[in-house]
Amino acid sequence: QVQLVESGGGLVQPGGSLRLSCAASGSANRFDIMGWHRQAPGNERELVATISSGGVTNYADSVKGRFTISRANADNTVHLQMNSLRSDDTAVYFCNAVRVGALGQKYNFWGQGTQVTVSS
Repeated sequence: QVQLVESGGGLVQPGGSLRLSCAASGSANRFDIMGWHRQAPGNERELVATISSGGVTNYADSVKGRFTISRANADNTVHLQMNSLRSDDTAVYFCNAVRVGALGQKYNFWGQGTQVTVSS
């Protein structure tokens, strides 16, 4: 059974930095895509950043230039370095892992979420 466990959330002042980590267990194979989504109170869950097994990255416009996603395929971990944090980055951040089947079907796995609060 695949499990994703996030760590690294917390309270930070505007302009500060945090590094989120996610470790996937229960799978001997690497995931095709790993990434981070977030959900603020009253809002829908939105994509923050993704990275493919080949290292191709994709970022939401709101975080480009401030956040950096990275992964280690050997142990199915993904990280999100968040710099220049703003109050509107406050949200629960969810780790996501996707495996694409032979017929193109996608299998999604989610972590339980970690709270990031940006406030003075």
